[in-house]
Amino acid sequence: MKRMFRLALVSLLLFSALPASAGLPTADSQGKALPSLAPVLKRINPAVVNIATFSTKAINNPLLNDPFFRRFFNIPDQQQSQQRPQKRKQSAGSGVIVDASKGIVITNYHVIKGADEVEVSLVDGRTYKAKVTGSDPDLDIAILTIDAKNLTEVKIADSSKLQVGDFVIAIGNPFGLGQTVTTGIVSALERTGLGIEEYENFIQTDASINPGNSGGALVNLNGELIGINTAIIAPAGSSVGIGFAIPVNMAKASMEQILHHGEVRRGQIGVGIQDITADLRKAFDLKNGQQGVLVSGLAKDSPAEKAGLLSGDIIIAVNGKPTQSAGQLRSQIGIKNIGDIVEITLMRDGKKKIFDVEVGKPYQASASNSSMHTLLEGASFKENTEGQGIVVTNLAPNSRAAHTGIRSGDIIISANRIQINNLRGFKKALKRDKSKVLLHINRSGNSFYLVIR
Repeated sequence: MKRMFRLALVSLLLFSALPASAGLPTADSQGKALPSLAPVLKRINPAVVNIATFSTKAINNPLLNDPFFRRFFNIPDQQQSQQRPQKRKQSAGSGVIVDASKGIVITNYHVIKGADEVEVSLVDGRTYKAKVTGSDPDLDIAILTIDAKNLTEVKIADSSKLQVGDFVIAIGNPFGLGQTVTTGIVSALERTGLGIEEYENFIQTDASINPGNSGGALVNLNGELIGINTAIIAPAGSSVGIGFAIPVNMAKASMEQILHHGEVRRGQIGVGIQDITADLRKAFDLKNGQQGVLVSGLAKDSPAEKAGLLSGDIIIAVNGKPTQSAGQLRSQIGIKNIGDIVEITLMRDGKKKIFDVEVGKPYQASASNSSMHTLLEGASFKENTEGQGIVVTNLAPNSRAAHTGIRSGDIIISANRIQINNLRGFKKALKRDKSKVLLHINRSGNSFYLVIR
């Protein structure tokens, strides 16, 4: 044991005595090559570009604001407000060439937002002025085009096949240093609710992503594009191992619409949705651990209503792919074209049902709400003269009802899963459960469920 310890210590001392510039051997003692990412990177690095933006801003000379300075040099007062335009270059981020023949580059919208000019630089030193072909701010995707020959493109993979634990490589231009490669794994999938974008379904990775990596490539070990690096959680201003990339399937869907229509025409199916909480799971008598998205309302004459969906349905899959959050469902529908048919799998009264729903144009949602219970003390109600439900007309300050989450103007559509048409029916429905109340509410055109205990 002591002999083994001495050998290990000698080995450690020998290794630490190597010059700082020395690296690990590229082959073992038998001359067999060791694993390396170099062959993959040589193939795909030329397809990852650096992006710089130019913006022209009017610069005001502060000396012209000084009355003494103007008098001394006999400068008229009207020149005080004159501003001098100045072009400013900024190293903004990264991009990925996905079509070498047409010079098409994918990047983030926030990389080129507000730019007067966009410049793309390749690893071989060539620089080109880029045309902004179109953008999708809700997803944070922009499509650029450059007029160049002998480009290299990255093959696009199917990001829906990713699994947590898959090895990934992030390539970009952090802090304007130039092209940089980092490695890691897929830490999580389908991250939503971060408030970064309107449509979120992020790949989370621990491959280092820093400012300037935005718009760069996240690739698998085959050198195929699986995501567009977009954001980080950075309490200290730099990477802490939590980075996010837009799945390439979503980016590709936006790109195809931009190239075909010149814009993204994102459709909807006309449902109000919300995540399932523990209280809602109990109120709807769902199995412990049941996942999915609760349908809280349906727009009149919407595709979902025409297909047969109902308020209270639990959507559990879209086109056979599990749906676990409202954000994920929005992204699943959001990548579809208007006119596409999606297969919606849901739970209704404990039974699984499947509906084919056509994706339609964006709609304006509407719905309603209810009252009269010890848990609702301090709230006043009236019958809705403009449609179904009960209207909350007033909430007494500091009353019990004022702290429940309901608001004046809310329309209560149902109580304890009973549809409400008048005050008498509302009071009767509330008597079903004295310990809690389940309300279906319409607020400013958006409907949701609320459990009050």
